[in-house]
Parts: sequence; C-alpha cells; structure tokens
Amino acid sequence: MSLLSVRSGLLLTPLLLAATPAMAADSCAAMARENFGPGVAITSARMIPAGTAPGDMGAPPVTLPAHCRVEGTINARQSKGVNYGIGFAIALPANWQGRFLLQGGGGLNGSIRPPIGAAASGKVPALARGFAVISHDSGHKGAVFDRDFMVDQRAALDFAESSVREVALLGKAITRAYYRRPIARSYMAGCSTGGRETMLAAQRYPELFDGLVVGAPAMRTGHSNLATTHAAVTFNQAAPRDGAGMPLPAQIFSTADRKTILDGVLNQCDALDGRKDGMIANVAACHFRPAALICAPGAAQNCLSPIQAEVLERAFQPPRDKAGHALYSPFPYDTGIVATDGGIPGFLPTGMPGPLGPPVRALTFDPDARIEAIRADFVQGLTDTDRWTNLSGFLGHGGKVLFYHGVSDPWFSALDTWDYWQRAAAANGSAFTDASRFYMVPGMGHCGGGNAFDTFDLLGAVVDWVEKGAAPEAIDAFRRTGSETMPLCPYPGFAQFAGDSGRFTCAPH
Repeated sequence: MSLLSVRSGLLLTPLLLAATPAMAADSCAAMARENFGPGVAITSARMIPAGTAPGDMGAPPVTLPAHCRVEGTINARQSKGVNYGIGFAIALPANWQGRFLLQGGGGLNGSIRPPIGAAASGKVPALARGFAVISHDSGHKGAVFDRDFMVDQRAALDFAESSVREVALLGKAITRAYYRRPIARSYMAGCSTGGRETMLAAQRYPELFDGLVVGAPAMRTGHSNLATTHAAVTFNQAAPRDGAGMPLPAQIFSTADRKTILDGVLNQCDALDGRKDGMIANVAACHFRPAALICAPGAAQNCLSPIQAEVLERAFQPPRDKAGHALYSPFPYDTGIVATDGGIPGFLPTGMPGPLGPPVRALTFDPDARIEAIRADFVQGLTDTDRWTNLSGFLGHGGKVLFYHGVSDPWFSALDTWDYWQRAAAANGSAFTDASRFYMVPGMGHCGGGNAFDTFDLLGAVVDWVEKGAAPEAIDAFRRTGSETMPLCPYPGFAQFAGDSGRFTCAPH
C-alpha cells in the first residue's frame, strides 16, 4: 500500500490528518455515511479539538490530541417501552500509531464513558499515545448499579459477554475504514467490570487481542457480595444496639479504634519490606493478628475489646457452607481498611449506604441459601469469569496479560484475583507464567485511591511486551501528587528497601 490512500477524493493518512484540519474534519464527517453492516447506525461523526479532559477516578486532568469521535448504536431496538442497543463512541486520533484499544466499563455499565483509555496507563492515556480507543454501554442505558435491564434477555446477554466481541469487531472495522490501513496490534484494558470484561476477552474471544490489562476484576460478584455480607454480619455482632435491638454499624469502631487497628497492622507488617514508611509492600508475609490488640487488664486506651478483635479476625475470613467449604477468598489486611472518606470507604463498616443499598444490619444470614441462589442464577454464571482457565488459544498466538489489584480493595479481594492467577498458571503451565504478571498495589482501594502509589503504566508495559518482547518486572508507580515513586513488583515478590542504597528493588518472596 502506498503512503497516501485516496477515498472519495480525500487523503486519509495520519500525516495529512494532522497537517490539514479542514480535510480531517471532512474525513471524519464522511464516517457517518459509511456502511458498517446490518444493525449498525452511526449517529455522529465530528472532530474534537486538542484539549484537556478530567482524569480517571479523580486523577489530574489529562491532555488529549485532536481526534475524530464517531458515535452510534449496534442493534437498536425497543422492548416493553424501553430502548436497548449497544451504544458506543470511538476516538480516532490524528497521530494514530496503528494500535486499537477496547476500553472496559464499570459497575453495571449503562453509559458510554469518554473513550480515552485511562485504565492503568499512568499519566498518559491511550488516546494521547495515538491509540484508536472505543468505549460502550454494554447494551443498555441506566445508572451505574441499575439492574432493571436484566429482565431483557438480549440486554442481559450483551452485558454478560457478547458486547465485548460486538464492539471490538465494529471498532476495528471503523478504525480500518478511517485510516485505510490495517491495525498493527489490538489491546484491551479495564478495571472492576472492565477487568471482568478483559478477562472475558481472553477466555471467550481469544483471537481478538494481543495484549490485556486486567484490574480488580468483578469476576464473581455473587460470591464477593456474599463475602462482604458475611463480613458485615460478623462485624454487627460487636456493635451497640438501638432500642429495637438492632446493631448500629457506624459505632462498631470509633475513630480511635480505627487508629488502633491501623497502627496495629503497621506495627506487625510495615517493616517486612525493610522500611517503616506507612506502606505494606510485602503483602504475602503480612499475617496480622488482631488478638494482639486486645486491651490488657485495666487498660482502655489504644486497644480493642475481645469481641472487637474477634470480629476483626472472622470478618476478613471467607464465609463457609455447612460442609466447611470456603465460598470466597479471605480479604487481606492493609492500610486502607480503615478509610472512611473518599469515593469508596475501606473494609471496616462505616454505617453509610453503599452502591447496593443501605448498610447490612442483620445479625445472622444463611450462606448455604445464598450460594444456592447464586448457583441457580444463569445470567450470573454466564457473567462470571472466575472458572475458565483454558487460555491456550490466547497464549498460542502470543497474547500477553497483566493483572493488578489494590490490596485495600473492599469490594473484591485481591487474594481472589491472585487465586485465579494461580489456577490459570496450574492449568496452562509455563505458557501462562511466561506471558502473564500479577501486581499487588499496596494501600490502593478499588481501582485507585487510598494511601497508595496508584498511578502506574501497565498499558505501556504490555505494549512493550507484545511488540518488543520486553517482559515487565518492576513497574514505577507514582502518587497522584508529588514526585515520590515506588516500584510495583510481580507478586508474590515485593519492593524491598535496600538501606545501603536508599532505594527499592524487587525481592522474591
């Protein structure tokens, strides 16, 4: 193919798109007239000038290049008075580098997030690096945790799995049509639901992508919700009661109690990486003992009651069925468990409503009944991505995948994602361990935030691995403000502080 390609009298190379804004605008507008097959409706195609956009999850604003934004719907329809169809938006930058990225969603989706590719991309999102980036709503419109769409069969199926394939294939077709060049490499990245969707891509559509970044995947929400309910009910057993005998979750741990717990975790685990700095880098070696915080006889300050220590021990452990089988993984102890502010509080109860409703005030619940209901929910089973470990197709064409998870995540245990990684390693052997890495992020909550170095570039790392064969090891992580850095190391390794050199190095566990 020659450097210049002609279509409808317009020159559509990245060079000319960057150099002639008027021609770029015409080329972009022309995308609205393209035919991308049955069921695809392009509703808008316009040039967006270079500028800034809000950062992901409260991060600083990011600078974005001029790009053509194409919007539309796949298989628009109406059912029982409700409009459905997979809404999408794709950003096509003038400085395209031949790469395509499918951006994962969040919660239960329901809206089209700006297609910039911010997940695990450090301070420079994928769009600013010259990726074509597409995002979507997974087939319905609604609030982030609105489940009403689940009554519609197609909408439920689109959310569970099929929107990933539909949007990826269409996004690639739009990218090829716009640039008149083949796509060199394809990637996907996301956190939470986006992490689940990215896992799903490797498991069910292994040919679609070359490199994946999976963050804190919502890979079995029935089980994780069961575990957080178990924790809430366990904590309630240490709560003061109201006049009706109901527990008061907000009063289980006072501000002073939270400081006692944080200090206790740090005293037992902080120095395991060679330096006391308020960060627990050696996650695998942290075996916190709440019983050590029980008040000595006559003491009442900077300590916990026996019942507080007991529930602190039991709540972090998984619920079990009547046969004693664990129904989820334990949650790790970390600095963020005591958090009460920010977008998502820590694992300890605050008494505030959560995304799924008011705080749990029950004193008992039936794990066996809950797990039976989860197993009978076929949409849940299709949505979950925790079971499938045969990745031979994805690995067979050279696919690479990086996992990351905040150790302080209160919704999905980082140890549950690590359990999946280990099972995938057992199922695939060196083909998987040679093509995957897992990164624990100390102090980080769900997908970001906390007292953490929560800004890191795993997207660049997986690109270098796919395209240059450079397998990642230590990844520099930054705080959102300031210049301090700390390496993230492939788990179960950790960032070991070498006092003689004054820096961190990755140490095996």
